Amino acid sequence: MAHELHLKRAYDPSSRSDGRRILVDRLWPRGVTKAEADIDLWLKQVAPTDELREWFGHRPERWDEFRARYREELKTNPALDELRQALAEGKVTLVYGAKDREHNQAVALAEVLLEPDAFTRNRCER
Repeated sequence: MAHELHLKRAYDPSSRSDGRRILVDRLWPRGVTKAEADIDLWLKQVAPTDELREWFGHRPERWDEFRARYREELKTNPALDELRQALAEGKVTLVYGAKDREHNQAVALAEVLLEPDAFTRNRCER
C-alpha cells in the first residue's frame, strides 16, 4: 500500500490536496493564526524534545547528528504510532514552522515514516 506523505511550512497556504494536516512542532508557529494554519491535529508530542531542538538550532552542520538523535527519541514515542495510523488512513501533510525546508524535524520524521518496514515493525514501546 502506498502512503502519501507531504511536507509543508505553516506559512504556506493550505490546499484541499493536503489531506490531513498535522502540525509536528512543539511550539505554535509565530505569526500564524489557527484559521490560517488550517491544522487538523497538533501532535506536539511527536516533536523533538526541547533539549534536542535547542541543541540543533537549525544548524545544517548538525543535521546528521540531529537526525540520529531524533530517531532515537522516536523509538519510544507513542505519538509516532498515531502518525502511522493517520498515514495508513489516507493522505497526510506534516506541517512545520522552520524556515529551512531541508533541515527540520518534519523532514527527519518523514524519513522514519517512509522507511520500507515502518508499518510492519513492532510499535513503540509504551
